[in-house]
Amino acid sequence: MDEITVAAASDLRPAFEELGATFEAETGTKVTFSFGSSGQLREQILGGAPFDLFASANVEFVDDVIEGGRGVATTKADYASGRIVLWAPTGVALPRSIEDLTEQQYRRLVIANPEHAPYGLAAQQALESAGVYEQVQSRLVYGENISDTFRIAQSGNADVGIVALSLSIADGSDYTLIPSELHEPLEQALVVTSTGARGDAATAFAELIGSPEGREVMARYGFALPGETPETQG
Repeated sequence: MDEITVAAASDLRPAFEELGATFEAETGTKVTFSFGSSGQLREQILGGAPFDLFASANVEFVDDVIEGGRGVATTKADYASGRIVLWAPTGVALPRSIEDLTEQQYRRLVIANPEHAPYGLAAQQALESAGVYEQVQSRLVYGENISDTFRIAQSGNADVGIVALSLSIADGSDYTLIPSELHEPLEQALVVTSTGARGDAATAFAELIGSPEGREVMARYGFALPGETPETQG
């Protein structure tokens, strides 16, 4: 069986695993994913990691890969915009606004590492825009990527997480949507990172993501699609 390897931002796990299964059923080509923070995946690709497609949660990291000679520039495409939400584990009252995080009951707040995780940077920007960052900074703990952040919140090792809407939807749990005007847009883009037959297969998978079938899957997990504007409120 033919196979391609996709480096993908960890907010994409539920949507991309579904699309990968569809792609394999339709083409016979297996899609293996390496999910992580976009910044760390960028570094792996620039260091020579043999991925066939890079789906980032940040357009700039895709540009870095292209400028580094590791991406096929003509295949660069925007595919979605993400959203962040407040999420709390069982037994903790879900904050109804980002301003509620200043309450003493929320002793530990987990976000993804803003140095290399776009969703973590968006979380930090939202805290700053809401005027609460300085009040909660000493309570912050950091996940390696947004999936790790969600895992830390689920484990109860944090009282609240600022996590990806897509992961909250996949979990089926309650969340509070953070207004998108509080942070820079989470504009997500992809680029093919190999050539030849594997590059062709990676291009076909990218086309599935942007197809009506792919857009339906992405929308179901809360992503805004190219040509759409994310709603500012839930």
